[in-house]
Amino acid sequence: MAEELQLRDSQDEVKIRSPWAAALLPIITLGIYHLVWWYKINRELRDYGRAKGVDLGQNPTNSVLALFPGGLIIVPALVSYWRGTQRVQKAQQISGQEPLIGWLALVLFLVISIGLWGYLQDGLNKVWRAVATPLAGGEAGAIPSTAGTAPGGDAAATSETAPAGGTAPAGGTEPAGGGTSTGGNEPTGS
Repeated sequence: MAEELQLRDSQDEVKIRSPWAAALLPIITLGIYHLVWWYKINRELRDYGRAKGVDLGQNPTNSVLALFPGGLIIVPALVSYWRGTQRVQKAQQISGQEPLIGWLALVLFLVISIGLWGYLQDGLNKVWRAVATPLAGGEAGAIPSTAGTAPGGDAAATSETAPAGGTAPAGGTEPAGGGTSTGGNEPTGS
């Protein structure tokens, strides 16, 4: 599973992904994972660039469209891979990491493209480890837990106790699951 991180000085999130997954899942999914992965890494680079005030791409959708259907005429896909590799290199330089070796990326692309995908992901993982912190509270985009709240969503209502006079809080009823009270106005405890 990918480790989710948050960029420092930004609300944007990035993921540490397995280079093996980036290289091999496109084969298993007949290329679908590759398109999703390419969009996500280009979006993460765009967000990182905006946080740093540097252009690391503006439209990740165009990067994906250059692969499919643009890859059918070959040139757009080549340009997308070339620019994507340059974005990763620039992100590595900004973060103080050793940039990808350009000629190695080219050889990987020409000989075995899945090697390039793993190489790019490994480079991005190094950047994200250097410039991001783990998300507090688990998964990104998760809905905050409502455990321990009253049916109306009021967390304070679950911890209210009867006042010293022995009457229940205004409204005269206890929150759902409030025990075996017979009338709702009786003090609890003693």
